[in-house]
Amino acid sequence: MYWTVLLISAVLEAVWATALGASEGLSRPGPTVLFFIALSLSMVGLGYAMRGIPIGTAYAVWTGAGAVLTVAYAVVFTGEAAGLLKILFLLGIIGCVIGLKVVDSKQPKSQAAAGRSGD
Repeated sequence: MYWTVLLISAVLEAVWATALGASEGLSRPGPTVLFFIALSLSMVGLGYAMRGIPIGTAYAVWTGAGAVLTVAYAVVFTGEAAGLLKILFLLGIIGCVIGLKVVDSKQPKSQAAAGRSGD
């Protein structure tokens, strides 16, 4: 459940980042409202996910997946250039996110819990 919430939060990160760009410095009401809603929900989801995923892993996955989704949106819908190197580097980020998930799932539960405070 924590991983699902984390990935939904990463999608919301891409939404708020895109809305921030579309808000033109928070001067357009629609994108500005979307920015604040998506930002809030993304942070709540990230915070929840950190209850079951170590902070370093959760934050790295959240930012990495959110960044890839933001770039993908910009390439597909706004005409941002997508060269071979950009695509390769984005695939590298995706590979790292998957690697963090694999490493986290293989980590003993006691070691994972030791990486979190407040449990």
